[in-house]
Amino acid sequence: MTAPAESIDPPGAAPGRMSHREVLQALSGLMVGMFVAILASTVVANALPRIIAELNGSQTVYTWIVTTELLAMTATVPLWGKMADLYSKKLLIQLSLGLFVLGSLIAGLSRTVEVLLVSRVVQGVGAGGMTALALIVMAAMIPPRELGRYAGVFGAVFGVGTIAGPLIGGVLVDTSWLGWRWCFLIGVPFSLISIVLLQRTLHLPVVRRKARIDWWGALLITAGVSTLLVWSSLAGHRFAWASGWTALMVVGGLVLLALAVWVESKVPEPIIPLRIFRSRTVTLTTVASVLVGVALFGGTVFLSQYFQTSLGKSPTVAGLMSLPMILGLLVSSTVAGQLITRYGRWKAYLVAGAAVMTVGMLLLSTIDADTGVPLLSLYMAVLGTGVGMLMQNLVLAAQNDVPAHELGAATSVLTFFRSMGGAIGVSALGAVLANRVTGLLTERLGPAAGATGGGTTEVPDLAALPAPVLAVVRDAYATATAELFLVGAPIAFLALVAVLFVREKPLHETSGDERAAQESAALTAVH
Repeated sequence: MTAPAESIDPPGAAPGRMSHREVLQALSGLMVGMFVAILASTVVANALPRIIAELNGSQTVYTWIVTTELLAMTATVPLWGKMADLYSKKLLIQLSLGLFVLGSLIAGLSRTVEVLLVSRVVQGVGAGGMTALALIVMAAMIPPRELGRYAGVFGAVFGVGTIAGPLIGGVLVDTSWLGWRWCFLIGVPFSLISIVLLQRTLHLPVVRRKARIDWWGALLITAGVSTLLVWSSLAGHRFAWASGWTALMVVGGLVLLALAVWVESKVPEPIIPLRIFRSRTVTLTTVASVLVGVALFGGTVFLSQYFQTSLGKSPTVAGLMSLPMILGLLVSSTVAGQLITRYGRWKAYLVAGAAVMTVGMLLLSTIDADTGVPLLSLYMAVLGTGVGMLMQNLVLAAQNDVPAHELGAATSVLTFFRSMGGAIGVSALGAVLANRVTGLLTERLGPAAGATGGGTTEVPDLAALPAPVLAVVRDAYATATAELFLVGAPIAFLALVAVLFVREKPLHETSGDERAAQESAALTAVH
């Protein structure tokens, strides 16, 4: 007979369910931490062309500055989620923020592309903790039926962080006495403030029990995903798609992932518990999360490059141009969350979100170097509206369908697969973009000019190009970017198909902690 887990409440913790004011106080540090994580990913977007030019990077490096953080976040999210089921959630969040500060400092002081990539890995590990743990802490404190009430608050934080990020990044890059390094350093004080706020306001019961972390599973998952990402990034210009290297890396990556599945089925405390996939809702929302990650991240991460390279905008203006998509996301996620709380129905928002996202991808596949800003803004607003209704509610549906003691695992699984889809999308579609740009420039300007735009050579310095060549380069990047969204549209449609088969289940009226206590009491009664 197993003894029930010991629940230790901190001094001064209110018994029973937390009031609205107590929840907001507890979420204050969490929201600052989320703001930091969002800011870090958005503030650098408009700085990337300048960073690549200053550090003599290539189009492949442009892709990997984004991909390395996504990969590190992807690989560590399940580990953070598992540890959240075993150890203090508050301590884990503070640890993830500490790692984020370290990565930001290294990035801000880096002098080479290699050091910058290492710093992005450290940042990604910290961001993985914040991404997984923020959702887990919310589920622990707040019943699924009430989550929509607070989704508006988090939606506002997400919107402000995402809107402010590109603008702040553009201003920093355009300010001669600051520069792109402050795009990384600016997050440090916010992270430190978040750590202090979390210490003072976040009080959750700590469940202590003996457990073992599945290090082999984490290693095999990371190695398998990394191998496939490296292959998708290098294939097509370092070696042919149909080549011995492709066969070696694809087979090797799949074998590593197969071994990871085998390990996960054998160990007592797996990083990704395979049993949660017995839930049809968890399985389908996981599939949809992968597809959303591929379509969304794979297309939108290159929009800033399109704004600056094809449309000739400054980093600051490029930041302003991202506002319609973010406003669409903010409004749709907030309104959908409030309606879900009021009526308790959620599937319609998944279906509508996936459908609108698909339409947005198709609209963006029509852009070119002459697309007007009003039309482009409309297309981006449509995409943001669909994403806002879809992404957060996929997590809600999965959290509502699993036992309380698997909330951390289920949340981290969805976050993991969405991040993995994003990393695959950025890597694979980045390779497609580089190869397509190289092909277009070779076709229009000759073999020597083809190296100017992609492949493994430097991203072109637009200011140094003669007018006729500049026009061709801008058109090549516009054409290639539009094709990325054309590739992403059917992937988004597959996400729509997946959510159509999700079975709607009434939302729980109790929080994760309350459900865990009920489940523990029921288990004790049985024994």
